[in-house]
Amino acid sequence: MSNKAARNLFVFGSLFFFLIFIVLTLDTMGKLDKRAPEITEEVNAGKMAWHKYDCIGCHTIFGNGSYFAPDMTKVAEKKPKGYLKQFLMDPKSVNPRAAMPKFGITSDEADKLIAFLEWISKVDTNGWPPKPILAGAVGAAVKELTEGQKVYQSLGCSNCHMISGIGGTTGPDLTNVGSKKDRVWLLGHFKDPKAYAPNSAMPAFGHLSEKDLNDLTDYMIALK
Repeated sequence: MSNKAARNLFVFGSLFFFLIFIVLTLDTMGKLDKRAPEITEEVNAGKMAWHKYDCIGCHTIFGNGSYFAPDMTKVAEKKPKGYLKQFLMDPKSVNPRAAMPKFGITSDEADKLIAFLEWISKVDTNGWPPKPILAGAVGAAVKELTEGQKVYQSLGCSNCHMISGIGGTTGPDLTNVGSKKDRVWLLGHFKDPKAYAPNSAMPAFGHLSEKDLNDLTDYMIALK
């Protein structure tokens, strides 16, 4: 092959692949635009409120954030707007077990936060987040600990803790916690974690009813 032919092959080959790159890029960008709805002023204001109250310090969106509380990516699809607004303004008035404090979020801020959460829920996330799986105790103890499992699930404990390979890794693995800690320790730790583990990042659950605390402790004791 002559030098001229080689040069022409290089030039036209480079141009051909450059055009393919441009076409694929435009096609990808076009698809990405369709995966997210338009960002309105209300949505943007809701995002600002999200940062103002440091929601990401406990929650996650699109898998990013902390794992102390439930993922918010699709929450607007799961809960009605009225429920979300009341919960944002006064969590315990909706769910007495809620660990989330009352931040003093105004009605207007709640509406904007919900607009932000609704926007997030409409983004095509390719199936994220996955459906939660509740790890149960093994054997005959399962039926006896139904209430304890419900408390465990409602508090979002699996966001941080793992049982039998299922759950988060931020907190200690609880698979065999019943063989490591006694009832007094577990119950006291739920009420005031830092009194038992000064460096604990776990929130205190002393606001729970005695029944919920005892049910949760029963569940932990059975994990051996």
